[in-house]
Amino acid sequence: MSEVSGAVAAERETAFVEAYRQLVAGPLPEGLLRTELLKGGDRHWRIQSLWRDLATLEAVRADPKTAAAPRLFREAGADPVLAVFEVTVAQVGDLDLSN
Repeated sequence: MSEVSGAVAAERETAFVEAYRQLVAGPLPEGLLRTELLKGGDRHWRIQSLWRDLATLEAVRADPKTAAAPRLFREAGADPVLAVFEVTVAQVGDLDLSN
């Protein structure tokens, strides 16, 4: 799972959300299983994306055209911070996604 986060100025939040909506309305990268935009306190936003595997994520990150989440933050005037996590245990409804 990748997480790109940053603080977005209040006056840029609407455009940031719309840019994310447009991004996910188009074709998504191969291997992207889920993505979501999260808003926290202090104008702190996160884009969390679940990938099929680490190799897929690394391939997307290597190409500036497909590494969309950091670009969205930069376009909104925010400095993106990237973190990568290994999903160790997950539960979705009655579906067990544990490793």
